[in-house]
Amino acid sequence: MNLFSRPKRTSEVFGISTEILSDSYVDRGNLDSELQKQMGRTTHIALRGESKCGKSWIRQKNIPEAIAVQCRLNRTVRDLYSDALSQLGLHLVKQTQSSTSLRGKLEATGEAGFKVIAKVAAKLGGEVEKSDGVMSVPVGNDLDDLRFVSDIINASGRRLVIEDFHYLSPAERKAFAFDLKALWDLKTYVVVIGIWAENNLLLHLNPDLSGRIVEMPIYWSAPDLRSVIDNGSKALNIEFSTAIVARMVEDSFGTVGILQRLALATLDEAKIEEGQKHLTTVDQVGSYEGAAMSYAEQLNALYQTFAKRVANGIRQRANSTGIYAHMLSVVLSADDKTLTDGLHTDAIFTEAHKIETRVQKPNLRQILLKIDALQVDNDGRGLILSYDEHKDEVFVVDRQLFLYRKYATVRWPWEQLIAEANASASGYDIDEPATI
Repeated sequence: MNLFSRPKRTSEVFGISTEILSDSYVDRGNLDSELQKQMGRTTHIALRGESKCGKSWIRQKNIPEAIAVQCRLNRTVRDLYSDALSQLGLHLVKQTQSSTSLRGKLEATGEAGFKVIAKVAAKLGGEVEKSDGVMSVPVGNDLDDLRFVSDIINASGRRLVIEDFHYLSPAERKAFAFDLKALWDLKTYVVVIGIWAENNLLLHLNPDLSGRIVEMPIYWSAPDLRSVIDNGSKALNIEFSTAIVARMVEDSFGTVGILQRLALATLDEAKIEEGQKHLTTVDQVGSYEGAAMSYAEQLNALYQTFAKRVANGIRQRANSTGIYAHMLSVVLSADDKTLTDGLHTDAIFTEAHKIETRVQKPNLRQILLKIDALQVDNDGRGLILSYDEHKDEVFVVDRQLFLYRKYATVRWPWEQLIAEANASASGYDIDEPATI
């Protein structure tokens, strides 16, 4: 440790941060170099990994100047392109539009936007106008014209990154998968980041992407996770005991974000808040257990909000209350591995039908299609569980749920909802025609 520099705070080494904590950053499985290699090729890239697996840090480290667009439930593909333009300091102003043409202008504010406008104008042949700090060029295109969108993105010299792709509706995911083929033809290469259970999801959505997209899964092995602990420990001049390291790795459920939080919380419990002058061993298992329990208690509000949000959604669907309640009761009782790999609808139906014979599989499958929408907040975020329609399986998006179930006392509202459904003659009907 440099005698003339202040000791690093533990929160500068471990924990969840919007900035990369370089002292505990690990290039998992040489993913950085592989991503850089693919970035130099004429291909789209799909980064697939569960919540808190480090997708954001990987993107920040390897694509620092990205046009990063966040997906939300109920957003359209057109919304994504509009967001991309706004990040470039651009705005499309429609003046007149008919069924066959559009007259408008592309406006820019700020130096970055001016540079893009100049390049677009040179390609489109339009005359640039500038007044009151706003530069514009007349256009006859809109965001439905992919060549127009491609020209703007290519002119920026930046890579378009679509984050949280799983929040788009199935229809919008498919629409974007078809746009990707057209964008590839236009030499605009996109990075798509999200959570999905099925290998090569985008290829399933559009087979024409074959040879045009590379999917790169982000998974953490136990040795990779130990490397995170080792690197951060050296920066702080501390050493976690073998027993505590084993517990942290086990309780992270293959997710580096959980590991980062557990490491920081354990140091908090041990009253260590900065780097040590002399090598210090953290070996009190009680410190770790206190950290894990505290972490789980902090998650209580998150998961109880999830439960209430889903319960409120159920209550608004008076004719399907019981089906939702039984489905969630079965799903949230499944073991960690099953929920990681995916719990098939047949298995959910078998368990739910044992308890309540009025639960029918066609209706069950219909409500699974709605489970994503029931969970999200007003900003279109907050997925805990997700339903993969292609595999007909439910899987956990946020693996913190496993730690919560392990260390916190959990009380879900499903029993009350089941009782309400049993008191209603129509409590196990579906609120729309069921299809198999």
